[in-house]
Amino acid sequence: MTVTDTARPGVADALELGKVDSHLHPAGSFDLADHPVPTGREEIWRFTPLKRLRDLHADADLSGTTVGAEAHDAPEGVTIEPLEAGDARLGASGFVPSDRLAARVWQDAARRYAVRIAADTELTEPVLIDVTGSDAAGACSTHVVVEAGAHSKATVVFRFTGSATLADIAEIVVGDGAQLTVVSIDDWADDAVHVGHRHAKVGRDATFKHVDVTFGGDVVRHDTTAHYAGPGGSVEMLGLYFADEGQHIEHRLFVDHTAPRTKSHVVYKGALQGEGAHTVWIGNVLIRKEAEGIETYEENRNLVLTDGCQADSVPNLEIETGEIEGAGHASATGRFDDEQLFYLRSRGVSEKEARRLVVHGFFNDLIRKIDVPEIEAGLIETVEVELAKNVLKELA
Repeated sequence: MTVTDTARPGVADALELGKVDSHLHPAGSFDLADHPVPTGREEIWRFTPLKRLRDLHADADLSGTTVGAEAHDAPEGVTIEPLEAGDARLGASGFVPSDRLAARVWQDAARRYAVRIAADTELTEPVLIDVTGSDAAGACSTHVVVEAGAHSKATVVFRFTGSATLADIAEIVVGDGAQLTVVSIDDWADDAVHVGHRHAKVGRDATFKHVDVTFGGDVVRHDTTAHYAGPGGSVEMLGLYFADEGQHIEHRLFVDHTAPRTKSHVVYKGALQGEGAHTVWIGNVLIRKEAEGIETYEENRNLVLTDGCQADSVPNLEIETGEIEGAGHASATGRFDDEQLFYLRSRGVSEKEARRLVVHGFFNDLIRKIDVPEIEAGLIETVEVELAKNVLKELA
């Protein structure tokens, strides 16, 4: 697949959409030659520990098969099938690679498959897909397309576990009037490296919710982007992450308001504990001239639990029209709230229990917004496990 292959449906439009005038989201290209190997001095790579990516950012062999994707029994109205390179469904979201790794996965993905929810289908249970790695020694790559037909309603959950060195692309197409939730849970082993690209095209009057949960792995970096195929679309991006000693977790968000009367709401919350724990959150919203009457808000909160941690948080807004309903952003990084701890301790709550309650309170309002009961209960348990590794252990 090269930049000149514009005959395929959607590719020409994608190339036009990829001409984004944003310093945080370079113009895209399918041509690998347009993407030099990053040095770490580029704006989009300056926070990422390139030496720990096992050459994913350069020219690592992506043909490994040590990562498998297994779908649980698909309910009626859902089709899961492999795709061959060149299938018209690849690129249907308007995704255009904006870095070398994404361009290489586009060309050389070892596994390609599609998850299709038929039009007018309403699912009562989530579609579960387990992505499991068996060895971090060799690099792997996958490319998945999730399609929600018009006026459908569904939740798709990707659960990443095991040891792996994985680069992937997830394209998401939300049909007109559809309601789609996609949940991505990184619960990798401690030696895993995962660099992911997700892109959503949101149809007219459609609703898309993306939930990104990151607990495991050595280095995890996700680029999540979205644009609108018609007016009235709504995007909600929720993120929850917990970084331990030496772990690097990086989330980069970009919402491109390409249609009028669209909405976006981004909320990411993270906690850090242990020497060398590092999190990065880069949020960016572009409001184009034609995107009149839009509403957008992005927020990132970080809770530092121990010394030796670093949280980088950079919200951005790029506005090309003044005819909007509202736009804003917020970012904060801090330690335990002393007033909350004092209040709890003054009422007989032990310091250990008080700290536990504060952390759960920090995350719980976000967890409730996920609105997938099976996921919510597991996340509360995982937060407890993470706390036991460091903060609560010190107070035992």
